Amino acid sequence: MRNEIRIRIRAVNIKNMKAIIFLSIFCVLIPGPIIIGKPGENVPSEWWFECHRDAIAPVYQIDQEVKFRDEPTLYLSGGGKEYADGRWTKEQKINSGEYYKFNVFYKAQKVDEPERCILGRILWLDVQGKQVGEAEYPIFLREKSREGWNMIGQVYLVPQKVNRAKIELVYRWDADGEVRFGGFSFEKSDPVKPRLVRLGTAHYKPHRSTGWQENLEKYAELVRKAAAEKADIVCLPESITMVGTGLGYVQASQPIPGPATDFLGKVARENQIYIVAGILEKSGNEVFNSSVLIDRNGELAGVYHKVSLPREEIDGGITPGNSLPVFDTDFGRIGMMICWDVTFPEVARGLAREGAEIILMPIAGGNLTLASARAIENQVYLVSSTYDMKSAVFDLEGKILVEATHEDPVAVTEVDLNRQKLWPWLGDFKNRIFREIPSGKAVGSK
Repeated sequence: MRNEIRIRIRAVNIKNMKAIIFLSIFCVLIPGPIIIGKPGENVPSEWWFECHRDAIAPVYQIDQEVKFRDEPTLYLSGGGKEYADGRWTKEQKINSGEYYKFNVFYKAQKVDEPERCILGRILWLDVQGKQVGEAEYPIFLREKSREGWNMIGQVYLVPQKVNRAKIELVYRWDADGEVRFGGFSFEKSDPVKPRLVRLGTAHYKPHRSTGWQENLEKYAELVRKAAAEKADIVCLPESITMVGTGLGYVQASQPIPGPATDFLGKVARENQIYIVAGILEKSGNEVFNSSVLIDRNGELAGVYHKVSLPREEIDGGITPGNSLPVFDTDFGRIGMMICWDVTFPEVARGLAREGAEIILMPIAGGNLTLASARAIENQVYLVSSTYDMKSAVFDLEGKILVEATHEDPVAVTEVDLNRQKLWPWLGDFKNRIFREIPSGKAVGSK
């Protein structure tokens, strides 16, 4: 049985030396304004502190000085321990089969990897106090409070046979950092509405083409077909301005924005559809293997420069990109990668870290297993459009939902970006990834 510290917070007169001695047995007291609440003060007494072993307990106190909306905050810090791991905890009665919204605000200092070291957690409990199902890890939200505090929040459907939720606000694994939590709530909420998007892919390889315009006219027909099937976005293959023309990378390159993006913009606007397409880009002295995002209004909404170059492209005069941008659309947040990028897990992982829910991948040909793996390991939908691999939409299990072929070159399917995917034994794997990922120090990225 694990050695667990479980101390309920009581009002304490800090002038009472006996109380100080008693508390110091269990925690590290630090100087300054952070103190245990005095009698009569507004102290969140429903919270208590827990950790697995007293040897790894972080510094913990109720902070009466730094408040969130006039309320004391819950403070945790590493206290010089790289291995510190502890949490503020409370339990709350809830109703099974109803929706509840978890929300908490936090402010951190000197924390190198916040999503790994700071987290909220929910344990579902039955009437006997036994855990039901897997723990939940609410997501880090991109918006902030009006005071500039970060937010963690998510809406959950309470599982059957659950009547209580154990809430944990955790700090761990950073010796020098500190965090303050405030403004916690876990209240009934409206159900989560579906966020449906129709994803499309095209499978076509030009042969003996007279040039980029002939290629794009062929692809425009496929875009119109995808739009007729009510696709919100369609992915076209890699280097569509070059394939089949007999030109090299540099010869086939053109500015972005330029003639090809203008052509695709007109097609997108006429069909009210997003388009992702691979284009060779000329920019000053550089040539990039690029992927463009054209929005429904025909505007150039984003450009990605392929970061992983095979030797053939290097020898052909291509320059690698140096960033992994993500883009907001009217249905969700997307990222793009190109062909050889699929070989390296860092590319898709970087896009997922920035909040990409869908990755669209123009590709000449590649490893199908790796494409599936990128979807699984990041819990994103992946859309490939290719010449010599499968042009398909992959789900969060890496399975192909729909495939475009030579015989039927356009495929469209609908997914719900708000649907929570629960894995056997893992629960919500998507929300666990960045909580349990190896540290940057371990993998050499810090």
